[in-house]
Amino acid sequence: MNAKIIVVSHKKYWMPDDEIYLPVFVGPAPDMPEGFVRDNTGDNISEKNPNFCELTGLYWAWKNLDADYLGLAHYRRHFSIKKNKNDKRGCVLTGKQLEAILADTDVVLPKPRNYFIETNYSQYVHAHHAEDLDTTREIISEMYPGYLKAYDDSMKRTTGHRFNMFIMKRELEDAYCKWLFDILFELEKRLDISQYSKNDARVFGFVSERLLDVWIETNDIKYRELPCVFMENQNWLKKGSAFVMRKLKAGRNER
Repeated sequence: MNAKIIVVSHKKYWMPDDEIYLPVFVGPAPDMPEGFVRDNTGDNISEKNPNFCELTGLYWAWKNLDADYLGLAHYRRHFSIKKNKNDKRGCVLTGKQLEAILADTDVVLPKPRNYFIETNYSQYVHAHHAEDLDTTREIISEMYPGYLKAYDDSMKRTTGHRFNMFIMKRELEDAYCKWLFDILFELEKRLDISQYSKNDARVFGFVSERLLDVWIETNDIKYRELPCVFMENQNWLKKGSAFVMRKLKAGRNER
């Protein structure tokens, strides 16, 4: 099996010891850890990393890696088939496990996130800027109108696949990346992010998380979902408090 999962990171971090994984260093930091490759070689958009996040690594892999299957994971977040909070490293998906999975499917996605009381649209708007998604919708209606229904349907749901994580057969990944970057590069032309905060300026990475399901659904792509193992403990109290504060702020603004 010729598969490569890039593990995107902007700093030195533990990496899985399996030949399917390729650590890719992104971002402006000058010192690259040993064992990594950088996303600024060959055909690349490395300079866009502050706004495109892990997508600069994805673009590099799309344009420069030769593999039958390509995937993306994060230094703190990996695909898994089991969970063990006492042995997180041992839970990371292995090449042998992946080979068995790909015998039955061409696409692997992380288990979806559920916002419960928020739609995908309202959750984004309460956290970032509505014009990001509204402008994206305009672009899809102009460039890829066949995807508009899936976009609108996705925005109304409370669940979605996040993190820009996936593993795909190469021809599917080629088609997805062409579609995705066509939309994002046009969005980049139309949005004025000069006054965005540092976090909101990561807009193209955030928007792309909401586009994966649109492409999957429109093309009727069959997939298998796998859990994600988080290499660091999640501060759910902090996350929950931030969520409540966004809701309260949104409620005040809507009065």
